[in-house]
Amino acid sequence: MSLSMAPLLMHSEQVPAEARDAIRDAYDAPPQHRAARLEAAARVLHQATGLECSDVRELVGLPVQGRCV
Repeated sequence: MSLSMAPLLMHSEQVPAEARDAIRDAYDAPPQHRAARLEAAARVLHQATGLECSDVRELVGLPVQGRCV
């Protein structure tokens, strides 16, 4: 897993609760499920904040290329 801002995001009051929960769930998941949960967390964060998909993916530690839908 790449370096990300996810540990800070999951504790920030400025991040919507559903996005914090999704990020926390991804980091608590077993390694074999973590990538799929990070994808889900990126979608939730994108929908909750309106940030660009590539920015959201980078924040949670995913490759910038990908979808948030």
